[in-house]
Amino acid sequence: MVTPTATINAMIVCLPDGLPSQALTATQLDRHFGVSGTLQPRFWAIPDMWLWQRRDLVAPRKGRPVYCAGGPIKLLDLAAMRHAAGVGASIRHQLWQQVVHGTRPATPWPTLLARHLADPARYPRERAEADFHNQARVNAMRMHNAASYGAARLSPGELEMFQAGPMAYQHYSATTAVCGDALLTPAGHKLAPASDALTHRVTYLEQAMRYLDTVETDQRLLAVAL
Repeated sequence: MVTPTATINAMIVCLPDGLPSQALTATQLDRHFGVSGTLQPRFWAIPDMWLWQRRDLVAPRKGRPVYCAGGPIKLLDLAAMRHAAGVGASIRHQLWQQVVHGTRPATPWPTLLARHLADPARYPRERAEADFHNQARVNAMRMHNAASYGAARLSPGELEMFQAGPMAYQHYSATTAVCGDALLTPAGHKLAPASDALTHRVTYLEQAMRYLDTVETDQRLLAVAL
């Protein structure tokens, strides 16, 4: 079985000590971390932060909560981010259940893609895409998206996560809000899922959350959109 490469849209970088602030710009990311991307205002700052502490945040934005691209963990409200993402996921899963009611469980795209990569001649990508999109449950989601906008849309790429159940989807969304799709340690070690399959995503999230739970609160995080 060939494992497809995981989709990495957002990476969390744990910054080394002593890294100058000049390195925390989009133009320097590739030089210092080998990452080609842009800063992503992903994190929430803690609500009771002193005004002078704001200078320790990376690219802060106005509003409540204050969004920023990073900063010391002690200034980031990771618990609130996880809670909010979990609540939003609960509402989204209820909507998904209504949208796909009456349809059979569908085969996720990563499963069909792996089948194609294992034998491209006998199972072309075009056939894999057709098999995925011709499923009633996938079409129900696509039809909903065609009539919806913004946050109400349901990603077919999360089909396997939705099908795992409401609690699993909440936990997946909550941990992904903090960990992104990959994590880079100060020593340059990269944590990432082996593929987009849920089992590989879960393994990554376990490793990333375990790592973040063990670092000091002065550790600086940086969110990068790839």
